[in-house]
Amino acid sequence: MSHHHSHTSSNHALENHEDHHHDDHDHDHDHDHSSDIQPALQSLLYKQIDFPGIVTLNESVVGNGMRIVKKPWDNRMSVQTCLTSDADEQILMTVPFSGTVKLHSILIRTSLSPSAPRTLKLFLNREDLDFDAVSSMTPVQTLSLAQTADVQDVPVKRALFGNTYFLTMFFEDNYGEETTGVYYVGFRGEWLRLNREPVEVLYERAANPRDHKAIVGTGGLVEYEEL
Repeated sequence: MSHHHSHTSSNHALENHEDHHHDDHDHDHDHDHSSDIQPALQSLLYKQIDFPGIVTLNESVVGNGMRIVKKPWDNRMSVQTCLTSDADEQILMTVPFSGTVKLHSILIRTSLSPSAPRTLKLFLNREDLDFDAVSSMTPVQTLSLAQTADVQDVPVKRALFGNTYFLTMFFEDNYGEETTGVYYVGFRGEWLRLNREPVEVLYERAANPRDHKAIVGTGGLVEYEEL
């Protein structure tokens, strides 16, 4: 590909690039915490989200829940669109994935204001949850969110989220405001397969031990060991 570049300037440009990169790295490490998670972007789950299927309850502007999830990573710091709660501080959002994913973490950007959500309760693989239901159910995991304008990369217990196709996020409370505001939500994890694939097909595919390190459970389901 070198024929695209001028031979006279290529070495100089390369040196500058290396110096520049080094400076950037030092700067990132010292100051800009939101870019610390940049290297993990190959694990960003974005195309795997069924955006039209996102359901958000108690949003002040209909559709803004979907819009903040649909914000690309490059727009994560944009404050143009904000998911704001309506009647009180609680928000309930269910995000469907177009297949099964193993969730690693939730990316979220809120703010330094008291409207920043504080407690986030997660529920799995239910598309029918409302506020009454989540208030009485035990969440799969409860996360504590910070009051910050940085992007938070909040890890989940991977063993509990290894078979995720609906994720319900219950923003239960905030840092003292009447309403809650969220600017960006994203997800990191691994894409596993399309939904509702017959177990028999998965079983046949894993039947050769040389192909997969698989454990056959008593129910005939195949569980993959962590490699």
